[in-house]
Amino acid sequence: MQTTRRSAGLLAALVGAATALSAIACKTDLTAINTNPNSPTIAPATSLFTNATIALVRQFDGTGNTLSLGSLFAQHIAQAQYVEEDRGRLRLGDIDNAYTNAYITFLEDLQKIVEQGTAAKAPNTSGPALVLQSFAFQNLTDLWGDIPYSDALKGDQVGGPLKPKYDAQKDIYYGVLKTLTDASTAMKGGTDAGLGSADPIFKGDAAKWVRFANSLRARMAMRLTKVDPSKADAELKAAFAAAGGVMTSNADNATLAWPGDGVFDNPWSVTFSTRDDHRVSKTLLDTMNALGDPRIKVYAQPTKNDPTKYVGLQNGLDNVAVAPFFNNTSRIGAIFYPGATTYGTFGTASGKRTPSVLMTFAEVSFLQAEAAERGIGGLSAGAAGGYYRAGVRASILQWGGTDAEADAYLARPGVAYVGGATGLQQIGLQKWISLFSQGIEAWSEWRRTGNPVTVKMGPNAYPEVSQSPRRIPYPSNEQSVNADNLAAAVARQGADLYSTRIWWDKP
Repeated sequence: MQTTRRSAGLLAALVGAATALSAIACKTDLTAINTNPNSPTIAPATSLFTNATIALVRQFDGTGNTLSLGSLFAQHIAQAQYVEEDRGRLRLGDIDNAYTNAYITFLEDLQKIVEQGTAAKAPNTSGPALVLQSFAFQNLTDLWGDIPYSDALKGDQVGGPLKPKYDAQKDIYYGVLKTLTDASTAMKGGTDAGLGSADPIFKGDAAKWVRFANSLRARMAMRLTKVDPSKADAELKAAFAAAGGVMTSNADNATLAWPGDGVFDNPWSVTFSTRDDHRVSKTLLDTMNALGDPRIKVYAQPTKNDPTKYVGLQNGLDNVAVAPFFNNTSRIGAIFYPGATTYGTFGTASGKRTPSVLMTFAEVSFLQAEAAERGIGGLSAGAAGGYYRAGVRASILQWGGTDAEADAYLARPGVAYVGGATGLQQIGLQKWISLFSQGIEAWSEWRRTGNPVTVKMGPNAYPEVSQSPRRIPYPSNEQSVNADNLAAAVARQGADLYSTRIWWDKP
C-alpha cells in the first residue's frame, strides 16, 4: 500500500508539472530548453564506429554465429556438451537475437556514420562504415537468404518503412557489390582525416580499407560462379584490377586485435573461461593429421588422456554418445583460451588478445588461385599454383608458423599443387582449413564448393537436418512483427527449412 501511495503521489506530481509547463508554454517559447549544449544529441562518428565494430565482430566471430553455428556446420568444431546445435537444431531465441541484434545495433550505428560522413564529404569516414555494413549484409544474407536490405535501417526516417520488405538475395549481392565499388573509389580519392585511432581494425589507414573493400568484392563475386558466371567474371576482373588493389600480404589482414583487459577480450576466450562445451571436429583434425598440417598445434590442443595425440570429436552425437569422448578428444587451441578457467588452466592470459578475423590475404590468394584455375577474373590458369602456394604460406604464417614449415607442407603429397579439377579441390580444401575461427565463411565456402566431401551430419542428427544445413530458419519474432513480408520471402525463396538452398548455393 505504501508503494502504491508513493506511485500515486509521483503520478500526481508529474501531472501537475505537465499542467504548469503547458500553461507556461502558452506564453513562452520553450524551444531553447530542449537543447542542452553540454549533452549532444548526435554521437560522433568516431565513438559510433568503435562501438559498432566491436559489436559486429562479437556477433560474427563470437559464440552465437561461430561456436554455435557456422564453425559447427563447417565441422571445424564439435560440441562435447549441450549438443543441440551440433545435431542441427538451433535454439529459436538465439536465431531471434542474432537477427534482431544486427539490425538494431551495429548496422544502425554504421548507417549513422555513413550519413555523417556523406554530409561532411568525408569518404574516409563513411567508406569504412560502408565496408563493414557490406560485410554484415553479406554474412546475414548467407545465413538466411532473402532478408530486409533496401528498406532496412529506414524506420527512423519520416515515413520510413516499419515493416521492411525482404529483398531477393541476388539483389542484395548486386547491391552490396555496387556499394563496395563506390566506397573503394571514394576512399581512394578521399582527403579527409578519417577515423584515426577510433578505427580498431586499420587505425584509420584508408589504403587498407580500400584493399579490404576490393577483396570483399572478390569474395562475393566468386559466390556467383554457378548462378551468374559472366557477372562473377566481370566483378572478379574489376576487383583484382581496382585502384588500390586487393590484399597483398598478411599486413593487410582485416582483424580486430583485442586489448584483453577483461572488458574487451577475444569472444572465444570469454566463452571458454567458464564453459567446456567444445572440441575440435574429427572432420578437421582427421584431414590435418593426414596432411601433416603444421597448423594443427595452433588450432587444437593435445588430448587430456594422451598429450601426444590430436584427436577430433565426431560431430552430431547426442549427450549419451558424446560422453565417453570428453577427455580423449582435443580442445580448441590454447591461443583461444584466457589461461585460468573455471575447469582448469589452458593457454595463457594472452589468449584474451588473440585477434578476431574478418578477412585475410590467404583468402584473397585462394580466390585468385581459383579464378586462375577457372580462367576467369583476368587471370591465367598457369598462375593458379603460385596463388595457391601463396595462400597456404600466408595462412601458416598468420597462425604463427614459419616459412620452413610452409615449405615442407607444400611439398607433401596431397598438398603439392596438381592443377585442373584436382587443383580446384585442393584450393577448396586448403581454403576451408585456413578459415578456422571464421565460421560463417567456412560454412558458406563448403556450401559453394562441396569441399571437403567429408562434411556430413553426425549419427544423431535431428531428422529435419539429416543432410547438412544449407541455411537457417527465419527468426520467430518476424512472424509477429513482419509476417506479410516474411511470407512473401518464403514464397519466393522456398520453404523456411534448414534444407532450402539459398540463391547462390547450387548443386
